[in-house]
Amino acid sequence: MSALADFQIRRFVGFVEEIWHDGGPVPAEPLVKAAAGVVIKNPFAGTYVEDLSTLTGSSPALGTELGRRAVALLGGRAVESYGKGGITGLAGEQEHVVACITTVFGNAFREAVGGGSAWISSTTKTAAAGASLDIPLAFKDEVYVRSHYDTVTLRVEDAPRPDELLLCVAVASGGRVHQRVGGMTAAEARRELAATGA
Repeated sequence: MSALADFQIRRFVGFVEEIWHDGGPVPAEPLVKAAAGVVIKNPFAGTYVEDLSTLTGSSPALGTELGRRAVALLGGRAVESYGKGGITGLAGEQEHVVACITTVFGNAFREAVGGGSAWISSTTKTAAAGASLDIPLAFKDEVYVRSHYDTVTLRVEDAPRPDELLLCVAVASGGRVHQRVGGMTAAEARRELAATGA
């Protein structure tokens, strides 16, 4: 937890939902989707600085911690899809939150959720406290698995304040409950990865 001391953390938040059906037959197992977020002070709120590396350099600690929390919210289920995102408060720039969720953050998050071969879908924006964020999901081992294209929506009533950043990750235990639009399946993607030794 010592690396987290590089950030002024106000709070962690979590969200989880179980989807049993969406107007069709009840599946054998519900789809569980979860998001974990952290609200931190934005050290660059109200100013313009060229070098944002202090945000990027320390961000792996947040990726690890948010990944750990997101996995816990799935209640022992394996992660099949993932995504990341964030909101900059109104006194900051979108680039501030982007700096926090770059590759080094993503790599730490990926490792914390058990690995993955696909790039991590992401979204960022600047908004007032209470704004919702739609975090995109995709299959963790092959981004072209259509069944796992999904979203987790996170909204925190009092965050981000103007001088804060809200950073989020999202995970899911499977694809959409009634997915049926074809394309490569998760099983096919796994077989392809196994065949190539990836």
